[in-house]
Amino acid sequence: MSPTLRRAFIGLVAAGIAGLVLVKAGTQPIAEYIFGAVVGIGYAVFMPPRKNAYVDSIMAAGSFGIPLWGISTVVLFPILTGRSMEAGFASMQGQLPDLFLWMLFGVMFGLLVQLGSDGVDWIWSKQSPETAVPPVTSKHILILGGGFAGMKTAEELEERLAGDPSVSIILVSETNALLFTPMLAEVAGSSLEPSHISPPLRTSLRYTQVVRGSVTSIDLEGRTVVIDGTGHHGPGHELKYDQLVLALGAVSNYLGMANVEKTAFNFKTLLDAIRIRNHVIEMFERADKESDQEICSRLLTFVVAGGGFAGVELAGALNDFAHGILADYRNLSKEDLQIILVHSRDRILPELSEELARYALAKMAERGVVFRLNARLTDAQPGKVFLSDCSIAADTLIWTAGTTPNPLLKKLPLETDKRGAVIVDTDFAVCKRPGVWAIGDCAVVIDARTGKSCPPTAQFAIREAVVLARNIHASLEGRPTEPFHFNSLGALCVIGHQTACAEITIPFARSKSFRFSGLLAWGMWRGIYLMKLPGLERKLRVLTAWTLELFFPRDSVQTIDLNER
Repeated sequence: MSPTLRRAFIGLVAAGIAGLVLVKAGTQPIAEYIFGAVVGIGYAVFMPPRKNAYVDSIMAAGSFGIPLWGISTVVLFPILTGRSMEAGFASMQGQLPDLFLWMLFGVMFGLLVQLGSDGVDWIWSKQSPETAVPPVTSKHILILGGGFAGMKTAEELEERLAGDPSVSIILVSETNALLFTPMLAEVAGSSLEPSHISPPLRTSLRYTQVVRGSVTSIDLEGRTVVIDGTGHHGPGHELKYDQLVLALGAVSNYLGMANVEKTAFNFKTLLDAIRIRNHVIEMFERADKESDQEICSRLLTFVVAGGGFAGVELAGALNDFAHGILADYRNLSKEDLQIILVHSRDRILPELSEELARYALAKMAERGVVFRLNARLTDAQPGKVFLSDCSIAADTLIWTAGTTPNPLLKKLPLETDKRGAVIVDTDFAVCKRPGVWAIGDCAVVIDARTGKSCPPTAQFAIREAVVLARNIHASLEGRPTEPFHFNSLGALCVIGHQTACAEITIPFARSKSFRFSGLLAWGMWRGIYLMKLPGLERKLRVLTAWTLELFFPRDSVQTIDLNER
């Protein structure tokens, strides 16, 4: 039986047992029981537990019960009973006992899935014949990039190859931790501490050798990679490979505007978020003792370039943070503060429906964010930002308006598109380069069924990594590879002040999309991403920080030297 079928069977059995234990005789709708079973199968298939991670599995599945309760109460059962979603939303307050049951269902399900997964793995290992003589040859799988795509590929390969001593897995990353980018704006907005969203790679990857360093050159003919030795290996360390995975991600693209690149803050890494947070505090400190109103206004004007998810979430987080710490500066008023979002199109959030985009713009504008739509950023200099139709006096510019694949790829003799992304087959294999694969932001991945290019998002990168690991395993064993196909599960975007937008696609409901906004969507955003955050310790730290934020103001202490930029 394939690993996917095993997971589906374990999920079905676990959901069935948990549902039977919690079903209320005569009052629990059968549709809710079926819904829980289907969700259980999907959860076990797409989010398999790590070995012996019982507490982590229980916490993750238990937190997943919150969005499931919202979906079942507001969407699924109102539709099945002929009522409106508004009626379902209105009835949520009277169904709090169901929330408890869904969370209890998640806890029991998480425990049962972990028990089933560990039990099947133990039985499987006992049935596998042991080899007394170690293999003569060894295969080296080298993964370049420690983001979602690279880490998930290593994690999946560990599951499939952990018992094979003839294969080694090496992951090269510029940092020793995975950056959980969906929560990066929360660090810039001082909701979370940097370490809360950065689980160490070595903690998650038990059988993979993690090498910290930057890739300087790749020799495709000689099958070697040279790294700069940021880690302990020393300069010019060379790594050999039999299978190479290019998951190098993307970098900011300033569209050739050198002054903007020099002046603007980037928003890609954890250090970028820390610098933005501390810079905002520094601007408040300077403005508080400034007697010139014009200079004060310039110091407290923050321009965010880019109206996609990153720009909107950052603008919302900074708006909340800035208004939150304003009370600590008695010489300043909210009229002095401006958060300006510049976008070249006529609407923000092109990834979401127009209805949700309008809602996000209206809510953020209501809370003080200023939008400059149909305006392009053309230049920048210290103290001034130039747009296509005007200029803005501002000491702060943050760039989120564009990315480009890692420039190292342009130096390789590979076929790329106009952006510099590597063109791959539907199974992620690089054309005419046996043993070389590419996924994530640095690759042009075509969906085998739709023929469309897959978006460079974490959601797709994780699914691509799962299929890639299967294909590498198949390639090592001489089996045929499989093409990639994945239907998006939707998108979520938090826009600040306990408000978010969500567009959820349910595959078993004919891929129909359901739209949510406001407090419910915000709760779904936090519940889903808390579940996806790797590691129990990180989950607890984030949950604690979010809880404290409800009762105490955000921290406004600077933590780094602002001159180190």
